[in-house]
Amino acid sequence: MTWQALQADMAAQNYVASDDLAVALHLALSLGRPMLLEGAAGVGKTEVARVLAAARDTKLIRLQCYEGLDAAQAIYEWNYQRQLLSIRASAEAGETGQAVEARIFSEDYLLERPLLAAIRQDVPPVLLIDEIDRADEEFEAYLLEVLADYQVTIPELGTISARSTPIVILTANGTRDLSDALRRRCLYAYVDYPDRTTELAILRARCPEIEDRLAQQIIGFVQKLRAEELEKVPGIAEMLDFAAALMGLGVADLTADPAVLQSTLTTLLKTQSDRANVPTEVAQRLAGRAA
Repeated sequence: MTWQALQADMAAQNYVASDDLAVALHLALSLGRPMLLEGAAGVGKTEVARVLAAARDTKLIRLQCYEGLDAAQAIYEWNYQRQLLSIRASAEAGETGQAVEARIFSEDYLLERPLLAAIRQDVPPVLLIDEIDRADEEFEAYLLEVLADYQVTIPELGTISARSTPIVILTANGTRDLSDALRRRCLYAYVDYPDRTTELAILRARCPEIEDRLAQQIIGFVQKLRAEELEKVPGIAEMLDFAAALMGLGVADLTADPAVLQSTLTTLLKTQSDRANVPTEVAQRLAGRAA
């Protein structure tokens, strides 16, 4: 498959990938390397994994990272409640020793977490490791070991090797610096906010019934809004919500009703300070320059 074919497959899933992103993903797939996507929140990094899984008709397995994430939550853990119940039942039946231990540390009591589940699929899944920069550096180091050999060692069961190599997509929002070791392990692409032409194509793909004039105004307005001093810059998802809200209210022109426009900013501005920084007169000024 060429990168152009991959780009077309993603477009069929209503994702407009830039040439640079499509080439990077194609190389990651061809070389069997993890893909690190970095960029601001809301630019569509997570959506890449979902679209890739849909385009390749395979399973999407997601690991959401957060501070304090450890191996037990990411790879596997034992079903302790079932183990305790089994131990009690065995004791009542007079059964003890190695037979009980072998039973409670078997596959029946193993809880798969995303990393283990990903390497046990018969068909290569897309493994999304979302917001890796939110996890601790210790977990990042452990993740490198798993990605190096695609195998997991469970002391009670032994080493479990991958049935198939997952397609690994990591995302980062710049919360902290990632290690050089992780960056060397991955191919890299920076996903930025789309330019006007690309974002217009995204809107038309997701809302094919939208009138052209309104679509032009929406993209112009959102792109100018991003240039304002905001705490939370609206991403693509917020732009689509904004468009849906306007269409649902029957708005055909952003400048027609200042009150309605101001009320729909709830889809774009997600903090009180941002709402205060974009009063009605500012919204009208941006709307007037949006076409």
